[in-house]
Formats: sequence, C-alpha cells, structure tokens
Amino acid sequence: MPETIKCISPVDGSTYASRPVASKKDIEAAFTRAHAAQDKWKRLPLAERAQYCNAAVDAMLAMKDKIIPELAWQMGRPVRYGAGELRGFEERARYMISIAESSLARIDPGPKEGFLRYIKREPLGVVLTIAPWNYPYLTAVNSIIPALMAGNSVVLKHAAQTLLVAERFQKAFDAAKLPKGVFQHLVLSHKQTADIIAGGHVNMVCFTGSVAGGAAMEKAAAGRFINVGLELGGKDPAYVRPDANIKHAIENLVDGAYFNSGQSCCGIERIYVHKKVWNDFIDGFVDLTKTYVLGNPLEEATTLGPLVRPEAADFVRKQIKSAVRAGAKAHVDPRSFALDKPGSAYMAPQVLTSVNHQMSVMTEESFGPVVGIMKVSGDDEAIDLMNDSPYGLTAAIWTEDADAAQKIGDEIATGTVFMNRCDYLDPALTWTGVKNTGRGATLSVIGYEALTRPKSYHLRTKTS
Repeated sequence: MPETIKCISPVDGSTYASRPVASKKDIEAAFTRAHAAQDKWKRLPLAERAQYCNAAVDAMLAMKDKIIPELAWQMGRPVRYGAGELRGFEERARYMISIAESSLARIDPGPKEGFLRYIKREPLGVVLTIAPWNYPYLTAVNSIIPALMAGNSVVLKHAAQTLLVAERFQKAFDAAKLPKGVFQHLVLSHKQTADIIAGGHVNMVCFTGSVAGGAAMEKAAAGRFINVGLELGGKDPAYVRPDANIKHAIENLVDGAYFNSGQSCCGIERIYVHKKVWNDFIDGFVDLTKTYVLGNPLEEATTLGPLVRPEAADFVRKQIKSAVRAGAKAHVDPRSFALDKPGSAYMAPQVLTSVNHQMSVMTEESFGPVVGIMKVSGDDEAIDLMNDSPYGLTAAIWTEDADAAQKIGDEIATGTVFMNRCDYLDPALTWTGVKNTGRGATLSVIGYEALTRPKSYHLRTKTS
C-alpha cells in the first residue's frame, strides 16, 4: 500500500481527508512538465499572465461557501472568520498582480554616450512553495501569485493538515485555464520534499513553518545554490505606552493574541505595559478575554476554536503550569470553559501576569491562546525586553506619538514595526523577519526581487 497523508480534524479527531503521496514517477513527471511549461510561460506578455492569475482569484472566491467549512474541519478556525482569510487572499493577490509591471520593469541606470545599458529581472524557473496549515491560503498566495506573474512555474506542497487547500488552488488555476504544468500541486512526505530540493528539481524554495523545518530546507538545498525563502517562528511583542488609547489597545491586542486560537506566526504572545496604565489595561484585557466562546468551529457563535491537535494544546498548558509554579498569576479559570480538558484540542484563553523572561511562556513560541504581560517603567526597558528573543517578525507599539513609535521602532530587531495595530500584512510592505524568524522576503516590490534574478545588458552602440 502506498504511504498516505492524513488530515486529522481538530473538531472531533476524525480523519477528514486522506491522500496517497506522489510516486517517484509522478514527481519526475510533474517537474518535467513544470520546467517545459515555464519556458513557454515566461514568454507570454505580462498582461496575459495577469489575466490568468486574476481569473484564478475569481475562481477561488467562487468556491467560498465550500472553503469556509473545509477550513473549520481541517484546522479548526471558526466559520465566522473563514471569509476573512479569503478577503486577505484576494487583497494580496490583486495587489501583487497590480504592481507586477512596475516591479518587473527594466532598470535604467541613466544615459552613457555610446552605450545602451539596463537591467532586466528574469524568472528563476520552477518555484516550490511549501505552505503551512495555520493560514493556508494567505501564506501560499504570498509566493504563488508573484512567482507566476514573474514568469516562473510553481509546484505547491501543502501541509498535511490542509490537504484540500492545495486542491482548491489547483481547481482555481484549472478553471482559469492556466497552461498545463505552470501550476501543479503534489502530496509529499517530508523525505520526498527534501529529496526534491536536494535533487535539483527546483530553482527556489518558499517555505513557511517551524525553525526546525527551515533548517531542514537549508540542509536539503546545501550545494544547490538556489534561493531559499524562510518564514519561521515568532514570539511577537507589544508595548503599551502611557499615552496609548487604552480601550483601543485592549480590543486589538486581545484579538491579536487569540485570533486563530493564537496560532499565528505574527500573533501577540507577550505584552509590556507601562506602569502608569497597568491596572486599567490588565482589568480590561482580562474582562474581554473572558467573553470568548470556546466551541465547535462549525457553529456561528464560536469565537475560539480548537488548536490544531491535542498535543499542541497540551504544550501550551504545560507552559502555563510551569509559569504558575514559578510565580506567575493566571487570571482565567479554564474550568469556566467547559470544553477545556487535559488531552483535548479545545483550550481556554489565558492571561498571565507576574511573568519574566526566565519562563518558557515569555521566550519560547507558544502558538496557542496564552499571553504573558509584564509591567515596565519606560521605553528603554520595553525595548530591551522586546529584543530579548531569538525571534524577530513583528513588534507592535501602542501610542498616540508617531515620532516616539518610529524612534522605538528603529531600536527593535524585527522585520515589521506596527503602531496601534498588530497581526496584519499590508501587501504593499515587504513581509520579512530577522534572527530565527528566517530570511528572505515576500510581498511588495521587494517580493518580486526575491522571485527573479537580475540580468545586466551592456551594449556598445558605437564602435568607431
């Protein structure tokens, strides 16, 4: 029997989808098609590539009513929020299509007598996108659409937890009548994925996942001299200054901490609050947290679904218990959330105070509905604590002083600095990280630079 990849639903522990992994013959054929199709695809006018990509976006959106419950079953996000991912998918796709012409335009260094000089951006070839389960459409579209617009072909390998997302992408591109071989998806094991990269089948890898997974990507690509874009872990901080709009900060930071059950690389996992507004912030934050409804994600009333698997929830529970044993105060009684039980994927949200950076919950990625909050005396202390992390994806500053936010932002080692918002990607801005969060960039003009290579033309027009 061939090996199969299974999606075990966090809703009830059942097998929601199962697919056989691709055979060696299937893999070889797919990449042969991808390379052959790319050679023709890159020669199409950019406007034609845009028509195909826009049609695929239209086709994906037409499947919304099926996609939303599928997401709930596959990874547990409540159906009331499912449409939001598709809105983000469309926003990013349409924007990257709209800026392709300017992003891929020739670079003119200026006139020089007797010469024609310019730089072109050429496609890399075949791009392998390896996408995660937590935001399966949003993370995948970051590389898929701009890779295609740049003239590459794409092969998508999606996470086991969201097997059906890859099939939805395939259906959308097929409905758009994209030429055969330009976009394909494969069901692969981890070993097969590594073998594909090490075997020289692809010209770039776009990976979103764990730090360990990123290290595996780099190991597989060693000696191949290919681009490897990595978006890995996060332990994103927020700082609430004394001049912040506290009501606004509470509403948005609670959402930033618990949306998607905290399973977001750029979700808020630690908060530093100025001592002058500490009491008001904590009281409001805890009160709002207690209003969440933990339940079946297929029910409209649910605002907090299960974590992706019971083991993930138990990891977060262990972090909380360890912190409490070390002196932290837990503000939410999990017994008030009926579904929260040891060994269950369903987990109540938690707020911890009296925490410090000797605790795992403040330093190690939780990827669950828990946030630790510390009191600080000023900007310098907050900056030191925000930077005290092996990760650097985003940081959020809550203040009415934009100059102060920019000054603090200059001192923080992250890829993105927010002011009065969090947990959001603006496609006009590049998405990148530092330290163990990874390397490379997606979205914006810079995202196109990562998916192409420069080629210089130095033409002498006068020889006498």
